[in-house]
This record gives sequence, structure tokens and C-alpha cells, in this order.
Amino acid sequence: MNGPAGFVALDYWDLAAAALLVALNALLSLVLRLNLERAMVIAAARMVAQLLLVGLVLRYLFSIQSLWLTGPVALVMVIVAGYEIRRRQGRVFTGPWTFALGGASIMVAGTLATLLALTTQIQPDPWYDARFALPLLGMILGNAMNGVSIGLDRLVSLAVRDRAAIEARLTLGHTFADAIRPVAREAFRGGLTHSINAMSAAGIVFLPGMMTGQILAGADPLEAVKYQILIMFLIAGATGIGVLLALSLGTLRLTDGRHRLRLDRLRPAEGD
Repeated sequence: MNGPAGFVALDYWDLAAAALLVALNALLSLVLRLNLERAMVIAAARMVAQLLLVGLVLRYLFSIQSLWLTGPVALVMVIVAGYEIRRRQGRVFTGPWTFALGGASIMVAGTLATLLALTTQIQPDPWYDARFALPLLGMILGNAMNGVSIGLDRLVSLAVRDRAAIEARLTLGHTFADAIRPVAREAFRGGLTHSINAMSAAGIVFLPGMMTGQILAGADPLEAVKYQILIMFLIAGATGIGVLLALSLGTLRLTDGRHRLRLDRLRPAEGD
């Protein structure tokens, strides 16, 4: 059956046929004793349930235009992204700090990038149209989340590893900002690497998801390319802003008014 613009509508049997590939992976894990089959099946089931639920919610939101409904959904997306950032850390700040740093950083970065696109490039009417705002925010958050999580994880792990060097600089009279700068620079580089690699490989090594979806839906390839370029620029900008904010706040948390290295404010993530 064909949908709009010749787009082929899928039924549940089509999805079941594709799921056989996941079942094959689970079987290989079982045969090779990788012990991943249970995690694989659970992840697949969660993915199906979550996406079906999201589809129902989006269908409802798309049928109405309400900032008071779109806004809370966007906030939930930010909160979940902040939780995922915290969950991916090898070491976390004590208390809610890791969640707060990650959530605040991607909220600011994601909001700025999404509002820029909605109000200047895409310009839906109304500007908070959920059909545009939520998918756009989701793509930006998902990618910025990776950069922020990598940046924060590298910041704290390198601070622990290079503790002696940082404290030696402090002993020689450097401010904490100067003493931590090599670590922060390396963490910033790590947080941006994924975004840089994605831009470098887009179009040659892989076709990005949004562009592929538009082409499958019947859009002109050049128009799909222009939208994908816009999204990649937004993602790169949001990732840079998010990583910078997270590392700046994280660096402040690693010190105090006496310019000391406060590794006592960290704990292993396994304690969650």
C-alpha cells in the first residue's frame, strides 16, 4: 500500500520480518555464548514499545496546536536526556550535580538551536507547531547529549588521572582555571569529535536519517540535502554550546573558593 507521495506504508508483518534480523543476532549471541541475547531482546522490546507510545503521543499533538502541550513534552525530553548523560558517566558528582549540569547544558543549547531554526529558517505557523518543534528538538538533543556525556566523562576521568599534575600547578601558584585548562581542553576536544566525524562522513560514508526519510517520502533529493545540512549545522552548534557549558560548570564544581582540586565531590557511578 502506498502513502503520500508514493511512500510505502508498512504493516506489522513488515516489521516482524525485519525483526528476524534481531532474532538472528540473538541466536548468534546464544551460540557464541556472548550472553547478549537477553539484553538484545529486552532492548528491542523497549524500543518497539517506546516508539509506538511516542507515535501515539505525536499523532495527538500534531492534531492540535498548543504551546501548553508541546512545551511540557519538550521539557520531558530534556529531563530524560539529562538522566541519560548522568547514566553514561564512569564517575559522577555527588548529589544531583551531574544530572543538573548535563540537563541545564543541553536545555540551553537545544532550546537556542531549535528556536533559531523555527523562527528564522523553517518558520512554521505557529512557530511552536509540534510537527516541526519536537522532531527538530529531538534530533538536536540526541546528538548534543552524546557530546556532553563524553565531554563530562572525560573531564572527571582526566582530572582524576592527572591529579598530581594539576595539584603541582596549583602549588606553583597557578589559578585553578590555568591548572585544569589542559584537562578541559582535552575534554572539549572529545566532546566535539563525534559531531566533527558525523559532518565529515555525511553523504559519502552514510546518508543521514532525516535526508533518507525525506527521500523515501518522495522529496526532491536536493531539498532533502538542504534540510540535512541545516540540521547538521544546528546539531554541531548545539553540541559545541552544550559541551562548553557543561565543562565550564563541571570545572567550577571541581574547585572551591581556595582554588583546590575537589575530587571528593566525585563518586563512582556504580553507587547509583
